Amino acid sequence: MTPTQIYLLIAVMALVTYLIRVLPMVLIRRQIRNRFLRSFLYYVPYVTLSAMTFPAILQATGVWWAGALALGVAIFAALRTRSLFVVALVACATVLVCQGLLLIV
Repeated sequence: MTPTQIYLLIAVMALVTYLIRVLPMVLIRRQIRNRFLRSFLYYVPYVTLSAMTFPAILQATGVWWAGALALGVAIFAALRTRSLFVVALVACATVLVCQGLLLIV
């Protein structure tokens, strides 16, 4: 690939990214009144974050069941303590114990 092609690709990607962000603001000027559409758009950021995060959680340890167990324990700890530090500590400890058991077995 020549430098000109690389710069052209970067410019096209920047333009597409810009258009994705600007077009909704340009095309939809008034407030959305449809309740279903508003509730759908409200949850889009959460769903997007979940779709990117959950597969990474299961694949991060190399052993999918250790990640799944740590996720379950982390959700339980989050509901009980509501402390991010405790949730992270408990999830890491769960993965450490699971992988330690894997080495023993």
